[in-house]
This record gives sequence, structure tokens and C-alpha cells, in this order.
Amino acid sequence: MDNQTEQQNGETDIPLGAGVDIVQQNDSDDVEIESYDDNLDDNGGVTPQEQMKRLREKLRVCVEEKKEYLDGWQRTKADFINFKKRTEEEKGDFLKFAREGIITDLLPVLESFHMAFANKAAWEKVDPAWRMGVEHIHTQLSQTLAAYGLVAVDPIGQDFNPNEETSIGTVPTDDVGKHHKVAEVLQLGYKLQGKLIKSPQVKIYADPASHAEHATDGS
Repeated sequence: MDNQTEQQNGETDIPLGAGVDIVQQNDSDDVEIESYDDNLDDNGGVTPQEQMKRLREKLRVCVEEKKEYLDGWQRTKADFINFKKRTEEEKGDFLKFAREGIITDLLPVLESFHMAFANKAAWEKVDPAWRMGVEHIHTQLSQTLAAYGLVAVDPIGQDFNPNEETSIGTVPTDDVGKHHKVAEVLQLGYKLQGKLIKSPQVKIYADPASHAEHATDGS
């Protein structure tokens, strides 16, 4: 009966919920908002303001969780990079030490070549074809070891460095400018990748007085 009356009056109520009703006139394009009650809601009586507050709280929690996850991911990434770097360094150190052991074992062979070449008078008497073959083998060995970072240390004419060189004698000289310089290298030293693995054996220049005193002490 009420609906018939409303239809007769040309009015139609369109309920929207949450306390909002729009009344539409059939003979007019005007729309009138009758009322809005924030205290009415179909979802358990929660107002839009409370819903907004809850959404903001959820957003805040999401932002904090996102930051926590991001920080954790960044820490994990940094730890992985450091782990990878340490692993590569340890691998490099292992290979370096392994090579050092092998190369150290080969140094006596290299020194045997040098001792043979040092006696030039005897070496030149050897059959030329055989001598060239031995020299070629020496060259191959030297190049192979050099490829792994082996460098010969020959301090001839340089200031004597007791931290890297072993003095096994002196050579007298009146030239003060030569005192404490390396006069002879009896045996080459070697460095591997910049690390001294064998010190050279040398004789150093000294003034005649200290040389005589050293010779007396030695006797």
C-alpha cells in the first residue's frame, strides 16, 4: 500500500545503506541526499572513520614488515657476497701455497743449471749441440716458473738488506761509497708472487780494517 502511494506521488526511494537514502523524482532530474549517518554501517556497526583508522594501522604494519624483509634480504645478500669473496680468497691462497711447495722443490734443479753455467770455461768445452739442448731446457723451466710468478732476486750492487739477503762473507775495498753494498751474489734468491721464498747468498763490500778484523774473528 505504501509502495503504491509512493508510486502515485511520483517518488521512488533508492536505499544505499549506511544511512544514505537517495530520493529520485520521476518527473525531475534532481537527486536529493536526505541523510547520512556515520554511526550506521552494515559491517558490525563500524563507522567509516574506524575503518579508515584500521586500514591505516594495517598499512603501517605492512610498511614495517616490508622494511624488515628488505633489511633482512640486504643483510643476507651482503653475507653471501662476503662469503663468496672469502671462498675465492681461500681458494687463491690454497693454490698459491700448493704452487709454492712445488716450485720450492724445483728450485734446486734451477740452481743446478746456474752452477753449471757459472763455470764458463768448463761449460764452453761441452759439445755445442748438447749444450744448446740443456740451455733450451733451462729456458723452458725458467719461463714456466716465471708464468707462476717466480722472480729471481739478484741484488748485485745494491745496499745490503739483512731482512732479505744472507751475507756469507765480505770483500775489502777502500771505496767508502761501496761499503755495505752487495759485491757478489753467490746464489740467487727467489720471490713468488712478491713473497720471498729463498734469500740470496751474497758477499758485501767492507773497508779493509773491518775485513781483517772479521777474518781474525773467523779464525
